[in-house]
Amino acid sequence: METGSPDDAGTAGTAQAAGRGTPAGPSAAPRDEPGWTGLPPGLLHLRRLMLVVWLGLLAVAGGVLPALFLDPFWTALALLPLALLAWGWVMLERNWRSWRYAERADDLLISRGVLWREETVVPYGRMQLVEVTSGPVERHFGLASVQLHTAAAATDATIPGLDPAEAERLRDRLTELGEARSAGL
Repeated sequence: METGSPDDAGTAGTAQAAGRGTPAGPSAAPRDEPGWTGLPPGLLHLRRLMLVVWLGLLAVAGGVLPALFLDPFWTALALLPLALLAWGWVMLERNWRSWRYAERADDLLISRGVLWREETVVPYGRMQLVEVTSGPVERHFGLASVQLHTAAAATDATIPGLDPAEAERLRDRLTELGEARSAGL
């Protein structure tokens, strides 16, 4: 199954390419490609802030403490957390761009991953519980997560970093579709 490519801008929207998903053959009709929605930039800002706070504290501790108690040469230990900070800054954006979801007629697709792509397909009829959670830091950044629970624990899925209004809309829609689909079982 072809999944398309992540949204170049990384913001909420769809990324559909013309001519993609068309089966081979002269009489083949175009296949329905899902409309992928990316995560809002607030999640990237939150994760980058956490990276700066933790690695910044580590860099200060690695630079100041050795300078006070040991030879000033050991202050160079602060360079390692700073290098990790620069690398993590780029990697967080790549990871954020890889997260996306798509609502289809019978199921919800969640795609994520940079090196190892993972796509989760959750049929609406198999959903047992849809939760919206938001911790204190997430609330400060105006974010919420949607967690989907199914009968099989391996297929539980989460969509992190959504706007609270979008998370509630998605919860209500998934609950409604789940009830409608499970009625036929």
